Amino acid sequence: MSLIGTEVKPFKAQAYHNGKFIEVTNEDFKGKWSVVCFYPADFTFVCPTELGDLQDQYETLKSLGVEVYSVSTDTHFTHKAWHDSSETIGKITYIMIGDPTHTISRNFDVLIEADGLADRGTFIIDPDGVIQTVEINAGGIGRDASALVNKIKAAQYVRNNPGEVCPAKWQEGSTTLKPSLDLVGKI
Repeated sequence: MSLIGTEVKPFKAQAYHNGKFIEVTNEDFKGKWSVVCFYPADFTFVCPTELGDLQDQYETLKSLGVEVYSVSTDTHFTHKAWHDSSETIGKITYIMIGDPTHTISRNFDVLIEADGLADRGTFIIDPDGVIQTVEINAGGIGRDASALVNKIKAAQYVRNNPGEVCPAKWQEGSTTLKPSLDLVGKI
C-alpha cells in the first residue's frame, strides 16, 4: 500500500540534536514541512556522504520552512558517538532520530526485517503531517539532496496553487500545467 497521502503514524523516539538528547514525536511533523531521511546505519560508508550532503542543503531547506530529520535503527547514543567522532557527521545540525525499536521504520515501511536496518528512504511531509513524496533507494545507491530541494519547492507550489501541477524537470518560476479536458493529448 502506498504511503502517499497518508498521515504519519504515531511514534515517540529519542534523538540527538545540537549536543542534546530530545524527544521527537509524529506531532513534531505538523505545522511545517518536514523531510524524513532514513538510512541503514551509523559508522558506515554511503550514509555519511548522504547525511553530509543533506547538511550542505540544510540552510536552503530551512529557508523554505522545512525541518529535517534523519532516522536509523541505531540509538540516540550511537548518533552522538558518531557525531563526536566523524568530521562529516560532526557538522550536522538537523535532528538525528534513533529508532532502536524499529517503530518508525515500520511505520514508514522501510524496515528490512531480516537485517533490522532501514532502507534509504526519503519522505516529504506537508504541514498537516501528510506524506507527499516517497523515494526509496537500494543500499548501495546514495541520494542527492539538491534534487530534494526541487521536490520540496514543487510540493509547496502545488499545495499553494490548487488546480496546477508541476511537470517533469519543473524549476521554481517555470511554467506549470492546469489539467483540463482541453489539455488531454496536447502534451
